[in-house]
Amino acid sequence: MSHLSILTSATLGEADSGRLLGLLDIRPDLRTSEGPDVPRAVLSMALSMVLFQRLLEEVPEGTRYVAEQSQRARLVFDHGALRTVDMATGDLPGGTAAFGRILEPLGYAVAGIYPLDKLRMTGRAYAHRDFPEDIAQYFVSEIHPDRFPEPVQQAASRIFGNSRDPLTSWAKQALDRLASRRFLPLADAVELLPTLAGCFDRQHPVPALADYETVLAASAEMGWIATEGNRFNHATDRVPDVLAHAEELKLRQFPMKEKVEISAQGSVRQTAIRAAQVERPFLAADGSTVTRTVPGSFYEFISRDVVAPPGPRSSGLDLRFDSSNAQGIFKMTAAQKAGPAAEC
Repeated sequence: MSHLSILTSATLGEADSGRLLGLLDIRPDLRTSEGPDVPRAVLSMALSMVLFQRLLEEVPEGTRYVAEQSQRARLVFDHGALRTVDMATGDLPGGTAAFGRILEPLGYAVAGIYPLDKLRMTGRAYAHRDFPEDIAQYFVSEIHPDRFPEPVQQAASRIFGNSRDPLTSWAKQALDRLASRRFLPLADAVELLPTLAGCFDRQHPVPALADYETVLAASAEMGWIATEGNRFNHATDRVPDVLAHAEELKLRQFPMKEKVEISAQGSVRQTAIRAAQVERPFLAADGSTVTRTVPGSFYEFISRDVVAPPGPRSSGLDLRFDSSNAQGIFKMTAAQKAGPAAEC
């Protein structure tokens, strides 16, 4: 069995692993890697596959799309996006630091920093050093609570201030070994993968409904983090022509974003299926638990033009992001904000 099959089967089960290996467009040397040691690029690919599967479990329309589209061609997983909070968050490092410590040992580096000033956020794109076009990027955004009024900052501190750190001491040591050697023994990689995947989740306790309403009124994005934590906000399929793709999906009755976002250079174009609606718990003033329907994650599409001569491992694709595009796409999780805040 290949490394990818062993790693993903151990974390997801053989059925989901086999399905992912069949539907994703995976670089051949990543797909066939074998032996006693797992290269960092293969472990990175395995993590992206696990997180892609978990996103599909949260987004029914994404599951439907993948099931239909996989009958036509393999899917290219372009990037996953997640959100963080730039403040003291208990045992969990604040902001992007919680994920830089994971992504950098896996072989990722910051490829771009994107001010998201309208949202009082900053985005960072992490691209893989070994195979930047073949292994999904991570777009990690952090919201800056210190740019909001004091009552919002206090509510954010109550929500996020007691977050747990899902990385064990052993996992941190394994990441250190991976950073220095660029590979891990297969048994260590198998043990590490589910721990890394567990970092992409909500690490703080169930929020108080009053605090959620406070942060939501100030920022749909902070409200989203309050319920979803560091789960994938979206996963993105790279397609040849996103404008034509979006029109086709509308005809197939997918609930699409109305506008396609186009970068300032015109070389990166993005749109998405509207966010899933999910049930999440909150603590009421009397200490009881109540549930509300809130925006969850969504499935996105992107087209990237060739903008540079190809290198030895590159086709010259424009792998950059665009601040305006990102802020437009982020509105997908604000679509249900109208009406009583507690119902959002």
